[in-house]
Amino acid sequence: MQVIKNILVVILFIGLFVKSFGQQSLEVGRVEPYRLEVTYNKTTHLIFPVAIRYADLGSDYLTAGKAEDAQNVLRVKASIRDFVEETNFSVITEDGKFYSFNVTYSADPLTLNYDLQKMQKEGERSGEKNVQFEELGFNPPSLTEQVLKTIYHQNKRYIRHIASKSYGIQFVLKGLFVHNGKFYFHTEVRNKSNVPFVIDFCTFKIVDKQIAKRTVAQEKKLPPLRQYPEIESIPDNFSASNVSLLDQFTINDDQILRIELYEKNGGRNQVLEIGNSDLINAKPVSEMKLHVKN
Repeated sequence: MQVIKNILVVILFIGLFVKSFGQQSLEVGRVEPYRLEVTYNKTTHLIFPVAIRYADLGSDYLTAGKAEDAQNVLRVKASIRDFVEETNFSVITEDGKFYSFNVTYSADPLTLNYDLQKMQKEGERSGEKNVQFEELGFNPPSLTEQVLKTIYHQNKRYIRHIASKSYGIQFVLKGLFVHNGKFYFHTEVRNKSNVPFVIDFCTFKIVDKQIAKRTVAQEKKLPPLRQYPEIESIPDNFSASNVSLLDQFTINDDQILRIELYEKNGGRNQVLEIGNSDLINAKPVSEMKLHVKN
């Protein structure tokens, strides 16, 4: 009888251990959701760093859709007035990141517009992690991140003929790499003036070489999937570089790729022009030794 009791105690202990371990494992992998309020008479806008690939609503209490001509903006409204139960929705963006949101109803929300890039930075400072949900094209997210960081930390320049310079600011294309359907553009901004250069935004566009005949319809914007690191300002007499990830593409002989860098509240804007010969001669990532500094 004592032997049976001992066996039952052991089984009970094992069961409690397995249950506790399972809960702990799930706890480690938990995705902490963002919280926001919605209302019936006003629209809430969520601005993501890159284009939205997929959105899933948790209930009929919500209605949502991507904004026209802005694939990275999601519009969300309450479809039912004064709903009581909390609901949720999730979003996957083109760079493979997964976002989760818990939603409650408010007649007058304090905030109607959310910048997810700023929210991510605040989360990183508080120790939260962004979740990489799936493969980015043919590249596992971990490999993509490793390539971005390797190009950045190796910091080598092998392209010498693509640069712009004015008002003490120099903008150069240091390298162009290709891997599994993705381009990696390594650029650098050198501020040789005594005034900091604050970046407003940077665009990648395919345009006709005949700039004078160019129209809006003849431009094709190419939104970067990811950038490492994010640069907001270059101090005086300082240089900073980053790497931009774009889907692979080619252009014809009558077109060029324009990388346009705009200064916030300033006129020291810079432009790089890249031809198809530069694109097709991009250096394969396979020639690099992937190594990331800690």
